[in-house]
Amino acid sequence: MNTKTETTTMFTHPELLLVADTVAREKGIDREEVIDAMEQAIQKAGRSKYGHEHDIRATIDRKSGEIQLARYMEVVDEVENEATQLTIDAARRRKPDAEVGEFLVDTLPPIDFGRIAAQTAKQVIVQKVREAERARQYKEFKDRVGEVVNGMVKRVEFGNVIVDLGGRAEGIIRRDESIPREHFSNGDRVRAFIYDVREEQRGPQIFLSRNHPQFMAKLFTQEVPEIYDGIIEIKAVARDPGSRAKIAVLSSDSGIDPVGACVGMRGSRVQAVVAELQGEKIDIIQWSQDPATFIVNALAPAEVTKVVLDEEANRIEVVVPDEQLSLAIGRRGQNVRLASQLTGWDIDILTEAEESERRTEEFRSRSQLFLEALDVDEVIAQLLVTEGFSTVEEVAFVPLEELSSIEGFDEDVATELRERARHYLEVRETELTERRKAAGVTDELAALEGLNAEMLVALGEAGVKTLDDLGDLASDELIEIVGERAMSVDTANGIIMAARAHWFDDDEETAGAASAPVEEEVAPQ
Repeated sequence: MNTKTETTTMFTHPELLLVADTVAREKGIDREEVIDAMEQAIQKAGRSKYGHEHDIRATIDRKSGEIQLARYMEVVDEVENEATQLTIDAARRRKPDAEVGEFLVDTLPPIDFGRIAAQTAKQVIVQKVREAERARQYKEFKDRVGEVVNGMVKRVEFGNVIVDLGGRAEGIIRRDESIPREHFSNGDRVRAFIYDVREEQRGPQIFLSRNHPQFMAKLFTQEVPEIYDGIIEIKAVARDPGSRAKIAVLSSDSGIDPVGACVGMRGSRVQAVVAELQGEKIDIIQWSQDPATFIVNALAPAEVTKVVLDEEANRIEVVVPDEQLSLAIGRRGQNVRLASQLTGWDIDILTEAEESERRTEEFRSRSQLFLEALDVDEVIAQLLVTEGFSTVEEVAFVPLEELSSIEGFDEDVATELRERARHYLEVRETELTERRKAAGVTDELAALEGLNAEMLVALGEAGVKTLDDLGDLASDELIEIVGERAMSVDTANGIIMAARAHWFDDDEETAGAASAPVEEEVAPQ
């Protein structure tokens, strides 16, 4: 065996480079990756012949195709593996200037590829080329999430459509991502939206969708030049795939009507999208920064007479004429559901008759509240409601000037009303505190910010009496106990997290105690 510090030429195979070029071109991968796969195949065959315990390496010259096979030995201070390492003394007997960390290279004679070795080498090359091809596909498509691609149906399996995307890449439209009642056959052309690309054991998985809201948005981008150029912006999309959809658009150019541009001449642009979506009806809506205006637009074609916003609860009440109710709600609630998805607001729809009835009931109940709480006559109670007062707290803490400015009130009347209101609140607070304590609600729970006396009583009656009890609740459970209009989901989450705060404090104290050094007591001598 000839010992050298560099590998030498064993035998040449210039045809290897031609094979590498052909495979790289056919598979669409880098030539260097194909040659690396060949080197690993030759290397594996070499280890099979000379022993798997040895560090056998193969290299192919990128210009001439010459194959070089050699065994590498690492120079170390202490040998742990005699097959791949040797001591510095043994190394310097072979190479006087050898240093620790260096590799001594023994060139090996050429190997005769038998049938088994050739088959093994072929398997390695095929496997490595397949891995490189998958890596290329993943790298290509992972940056294309959000695009619309064209492909051909390759096969249909249990409702899932396998799509040939060209370049040996395949995508899948799962049954729940296709448009209802849509059927494909082998060879059909199909357009779909790439919504996810995952690198899995069996290769990159490209997930396609035809019912994704952004699929419709991308189709409009292709059909409407103003959207592609950025003059018109798609602000929101909501879809009930295969049935109906709403899309909100805004123009940055005051001279261009965004709705008209998306509809096109005689509806040509929108009809092209409708045809691709299997006849799905599309409402194109003017987007507005004002939530009330936007919601009114989103409920089209229904007419709206009045809106009442509750920004804290992200809810809006919409009043429509009696004859417009079914149109506003839509078949099976479709119109109001899509409008809610489009705007991001919870929408409650009332008819004018229902709203009038509710207002009458609210007026009566608030008047009754003031009658009982302030011990006043019906005229004064109704006057307070008419002026916009809805709670005793508002009467108790409103500036005296504002209260006395009401027609028919003077400063003495205003002062008396405010005093009665404050006295009522004090008495009620005392009663609620007693009820809270009787229910077993702890002072620690009562000290939480965001919970008033009435909420604490409701919690106690529901069995929520300690911080731990409250911390175990979900936000929807808390809202159900205290009332839907009492707080928003965000407020409920904040209160629950505040109740759980002591859990984390306890964990930190336990961790600190565990990590603290233990001091030994030394007995006096």
